[in-house]
Amino acid sequence: MLTASLIDLIHKGTLIQRWNDHIRPFTGFTEIDKQAHKIFYAYVLAKCNVDCGGKVDMCNLIEGLIFEYIHRIILTDIKPPIYHKLIAEKGAEMNKWVIEQTIDEIKAIDDDFAQRMISYFTDEEYSKQEKIIIKFAHYLATRWEFDVIYPCNTTMYNIEKTKKEVENALSSCPWFEGKIEIYQNPKILDFVNLIGKLRFQQRCTATARIPQTSVIGHTLVVAFLSYFFSVGNGYSKKRCENNFFGGLFHDLPEVLTRDIISPVKRGIEGLDELIKGIEVSQLEEIVYPLIPESWTVDIDYYTDDEFDSKIKENGVVMVEQPMAVSRVDDNAWITERSPLPIFADEAIQRLADVPSVKGAYHGINIKLMKCTGMREAWKMVNYARAEGMKVMIGCMTETSCAVSAAAQLSPVADFADLDGNLLITNDPFEGVKVVDGRITLSDLSGIGLRKL
Repeated sequence: MLTASLIDLIHKGTLIQRWNDHIRPFTGFTEIDKQAHKIFYAYVLAKCNVDCGGKVDMCNLIEGLIFEYIHRIILTDIKPPIYHKLIAEKGAEMNKWVIEQTIDEIKAIDDDFAQRMISYFTDEEYSKQEKIIIKFAHYLATRWEFDVIYPCNTTMYNIEKTKKEVENALSSCPWFEGKIEIYQNPKILDFVNLIGKLRFQQRCTATARIPQTSVIGHTLVVAFLSYFFSVGNGYSKKRCENNFFGGLFHDLPEVLTRDIISPVKRGIEGLDELIKGIEVSQLEEIVYPLIPESWTVDIDYYTDDEFDSKIKENGVVMVEQPMAVSRVDDNAWITERSPLPIFADEAIQRLADVPSVKGAYHGINIKLMKCTGMREAWKMVNYARAEGMKVMIGCMTETSCAVSAAAQLSPVADFADLDGNLLITNDPFEGVKVVDGRITLSDLSGIGLRKL
């Protein structure tokens, strides 16, 4: 069970100011801001490491980040140089003291979780690779802060010494695949640099909050609490990982749109959908060019319908027609209990079928060859949305003519499975294409079709 004292401890990071003996921004420089930014750095380093053939246990990485945050908060506002000197000389004793101060709160979540915290602080070999990543992420976040304050502190006593210490700290970190990759691909660091703007955006600026919380600090709190609940409920490692990063990334679009609070979204009909459309287009235009294409699938998962109950494991994000059409009650039983969205496929053909599948499935798979065409498909989309159901646009084995027509509806769908034209060798048309796993519409008129 999650305790109030642990929640309070997590929020104490909003009260610890960083670089407070230098000229610095008024906001965005609390300990929770730094630690949240550090987690984003750790995420990209871990992804780079895996992409380059290295290994990372993401749950060990997450837990290491949580444990080190708690460690820093317990030891309060000690200046970093002093903190590191104390750790070097009295690290074992300080780690033991931190464990004693927090073990009951961690045990209240899960006994094994508490044991992993003890191992993290007492066993040098435990999570060794993840500790290397976390250390480098820590110094990258520190350098980001220093680069912000340096122009205003060039005449400050010993500022050049501090600059050298920051660079030496980065250089002292061991080399690993992820470290090499981000130096070779500076766009990835631009991605985390962009995320840093969330430090300066205050959470819910229309409401009074004490203490004030930045958007990036808020994402840390949501990520931590999501992970605590997931571990406490005995979820699989992959689900714990997804829930953590879902909490961390759920406000990523606000780096582009700022925080538009829910009462405003709900108060104007259609505004929420319009904002979501803008966020998606901004992510695709500004954020996604900075990261590898393969990462966008995860970011989409973390930011799209972020408050829905969902799971992603081994790339699976939805299930079609798990049981025969006639077994309506069995399909409904699965839908009620499934963490993955369940879609009706064979059970849905025409507009008149939509009411019959409500409650038995989370969504419907619409195919033009079944529903008679685009006009009725559009009606099915609107009907399903009105009933709170998800929408998938699918196809049969068919030519680019039919697939290109169906693709016109893909912007309003949650999922699109439009590869039927790739399964034939005698396609008489050229139209919609799949480029790097994404449906790409033609710029021709109509449905974008050209006869071969």
